[in-house]
Amino acid sequence: MWLITAISSAILFGLAGWWMKVSQMRGGSTRTLLLGLYASGTLGFGVHSALEGTFALLADPDIWIAGILIGAGSAWGNALFMKALHYGPASLTSPLTNMNIILVVALATWWYKEPLSASEAVGITLLLLAVVFIAHKRKEPLTIKEKRWFILVGVAIVMFALRNGGLKVTGELGLPSAPILFIAYFLSLCWFLIPSKATVSRSAGRTGLWFGMIAGLFSYGGLQLYAMALATGQANLAAPIFATNSLVVAGGAIAIYKEKLTFVQWAAFAFTILGLIIIRL
Repeated sequence: MWLITAISSAILFGLAGWWMKVSQMRGGSTRTLLLGLYASGTLGFGVHSALEGTFALLADPDIWIAGILIGAGSAWGNALFMKALHYGPASLTSPLTNMNIILVVALATWWYKEPLSASEAVGITLLLLAVVFIAHKRKEPLTIKEKRWFILVGVAIVMFALRNGGLKVTGELGLPSAPILFIAYFLSLCWFLIPSKATVSRSAGRTGLWFGMIAGLFSYGGLQLYAMALATGQANLAAPIFATNSLVVAGGAIAIYKEKLTFVQWAAFAFTILGLIIIRL
């Protein structure tokens, strides 16, 4: 059951990324996109927490500490990732930031002593290769001229690991995920509410906000299922599966925008399917 939950989390979170791509293709503002994402995501986690009866736990300081740390990982991770794209190619930036999953796998395997068979290790390796290969672009130069790119990517990896691994830690501590993620998204929302000096056209702002709100609902669903997969299964398997969410965006780009994938990118899809089969076995 946890495997289905983990795969579903990747699909839903991938759909969040897909709507972010749609916003980008239609000229939407990145800032209002993230604002809308965290607004609807906050609402989703708030309603979820209220329905399951954990909203009252917002009075617990441990919940707030966890929410602050995971929220910082989410908001700053996204902000640093977008900033890094200005100084380096997506073909390197995307797969490298996704390597935060290796830290989560290491945490689960060595700190929490989760078992990991040889076949599962092979499956994880295939999934990680898929995450790396899917960002490959044939014509994109791979030269890095800005030194700040290395710093941005390095810190983004740590921030995303804080978000993805933080949910494993809180689960082990017996803390419910919904109120923690409510705080995380609410604080991220507050961060992006801070006025920016950059001017954004009204049309770009509306487009970004609208698609951001849609993306936020899928982001809520994906992260909530990811937290459930961590609670019911192994984090060293659930985390790599969750990381394949970027393949959903690639699939949408093929179907809707008729983008042509390279041989390496098609290999990413094959590695994902093979990796999931090996883990299931």
